[in-house]
Amino acid sequence: MAIDTTTQTSPAADTAAPGIPRLSTRDKLILFVLCAAQFMVALDFSVLNVALPDLGRDLGMTTSALQWAVTAFALPSGGFLLLFGRVGDLFGRRRLFLAGLALFGAASLLSTLAWDPASFLAGRALQGLGAAAIVPTGMSLLTTTFPEGPARDRALGISGTLLSLGFTIGMVAGGTLTDTFGWRSTMALLTLFALIVLPLAPGLLPESLPHSPKGMGGAPIPDRPRLDVPGAVTVTTGLLSLIYALSTAADHGFGRADVIAALAAGLLLLAAFVLVESRSAAPLVSLPMLRRRTVAWGNIGGLVTFSMMSTIVFVLTLYLQEILGLSAFETGLVFGFQGLLSVVAGTLAPKVIGRLGARRTLVASLAGQGALTASLLLLNTHVWSAWLATAAVALASMCHLGAIISYGVTVTSGVPDAEQGLATGLVTSTQQVGITVGIPLLGVLATTSGDLLSGVHTVIALDAAIVLGAALLTGLGLRRSRA
Repeated sequence: MAIDTTTQTSPAADTAAPGIPRLSTRDKLILFVLCAAQFMVALDFSVLNVALPDLGRDLGMTTSALQWAVTAFALPSGGFLLLFGRVGDLFGRRRLFLAGLALFGAASLLSTLAWDPASFLAGRALQGLGAAAIVPTGMSLLTTTFPEGPARDRALGISGTLLSLGFTIGMVAGGTLTDTFGWRSTMALLTLFALIVLPLAPGLLPESLPHSPKGMGGAPIPDRPRLDVPGAVTVTTGLLSLIYALSTAADHGFGRADVIAALAAGLLLLAAFVLVESRSAAPLVSLPMLRRRTVAWGNIGGLVTFSMMSTIVFVLTLYLQEILGLSAFETGLVFGFQGLLSVVAGTLAPKVIGRLGARRTLVASLAGQGALTASLLLLNTHVWSAWLATAAVALASMCHLGAIISYGVTVTSGVPDAEQGLATGLVTSTQQVGITVGIPLLGVLATTSGDLLSGVHTVIALDAAIVLGAALLTGLGLRRSRA
């Protein structure tokens, strides 16, 4: 479906809501299932990180091979998001969501019981494939279950809070579980989540199938859904190549031949994807949708907020442990405050969106994140810097969560239900690429600097400048769309 809405506006995105409606018991249960699944995937992004040294010793993995514990998950989870979002639109989001949950649970069990590196990495890759099915279909089920406006804003607020909280809790819980029960307990926790959510989902979630056209007498005309195979191949392989290049560069730098080759291949394949979509009769991505200013600028804002916050978390972890000498547990407590204020932000964000509109909230949140990031330039070798880091990153995370929720509302507002899988696929792809891209592009400046503190300051300055620049450009771009 081609939709030219470059100047279309949505009341939910621009006007104040009269109030946030109460959710029925069934709505709450649906929201619980969808958010628990999103929380489980977010937890998987971080829960294993602090367990990697123990995992390597147990399975006999070398230090250089440990990056594959992360990359094996990131490749399929990011590479197949757009494809699975569209498959859900065409063949049913509920059935793909359930299949993704079942695969994720089985893969988590395989990772828990892994007996060698190959079995563990196979489990991680299958986890990523399950996550690629869960995330876009779960998000599109949420946006089609809750009508556009205050109800959807509230649902997205809860989902965004749990997304941020899952990532933060994973950092703290990973260390606690590993010290107490061993690294396998981190994977067992994910298995438990899947076992809780999967039995509840079939009886609660509605199916969403494309509507068939009507013939004479009102009988539906068989209309076999078509999938854009060339588009699916080019975008999936392009994203796989790009994510592989960025994930590998985070550990080994951009000088390696395989990183350069994968980066070039990814960019060429994504360029080919745009060409394929412009000529396809049933495109995987509607190019007119990408020309919507709300979709384009909303996703740019989302990409910046995810990539730059993940970079700050990375460099602050180095700073707190390597310069201030904090333990891993104390560092986890610093980011624990970040998680607590994220819960507060998730409660407030829908109300702020209702008052200011999603677009203004997105711009203001980016500006706040950038300003608070800039305050970290005052960090030095004194102990009081730990308190500054705790306060600044926690408050910046409140703005970060406001940006997450408001960009999701901005991108999905005004999009027909039949294309919600596509819109939410773009949203979740932006999240995955954002989380992946920040550390290789900026974080490496801190690790390769001769003076770590100087390198941290360089990263912070660039990070703040990028976020503040994005706030300005996004504000101008969305302002033109309102005009």
